[in-house]
Amino acid sequence: MEQIKNLIQSSIKVKEEVLENEALLKTVQECIAVIVQAFKAGNKVLFCGNGGSAADAQHLAAEFSGRFYTDRDALPAEALHCNTSYLTAVANDYSYDVIYSRLIKGIGKKGDVLVGLSTSGNSKNIYNAFEVAKEKGMITIGFTGATGGTMKGHSDYLINVPSTDTPRIQESHILLGHIICQLVEAAYFG
Repeated sequence: MEQIKNLIQSSIKVKEEVLENEALLKTVQECIAVIVQAFKAGNKVLFCGNGGSAADAQHLAAEFSGRFYTDRDALPAEALHCNTSYLTAVANDYSYDVIYSRLIKGIGKKGDVLVGLSTSGNSKNIYNAFEVAKEKGMITIGFTGATGGTMKGHSDYLINVPSTDTPRIQESHILLGHIICQLVEAAYFG
């Protein structure tokens, strides 16, 4: 029982650090405004991640394309890893490192937003996608852990959760992602 309580407490501790981090919360607020602006301009929001972060990316994309709290029209958002035929073909024929950058090259447009989730911030396939997104004039939002990793230098907006513990980082990514989805929905649909 004590171990369970300790794990819950460690999750709470990270969230308390997020709550007290004014700079991080300001970045979240800026991301909300940027995403609302992108949707209003007719742009889309694309998500990418690996493993559990891919699941989180898909989850957050669905909050926009489906609904969050409000019964409303779908917003143009998609997780880039959902086409398994594409994913496995490109990984096999080229490299896993280009699965996202190749797709961004094909479907990314100026003003679109690319959200990359990587607890370490060092996922090469996301880093490569951010480079291509920059070339195309897209806005990049990185969800990472404490250091930001290599994504730090390629994110227009960096949401770096103050932790190095993967599960605690992912729990905070979903918390902050849900906050963004809820407030974007409220702002966009009024």
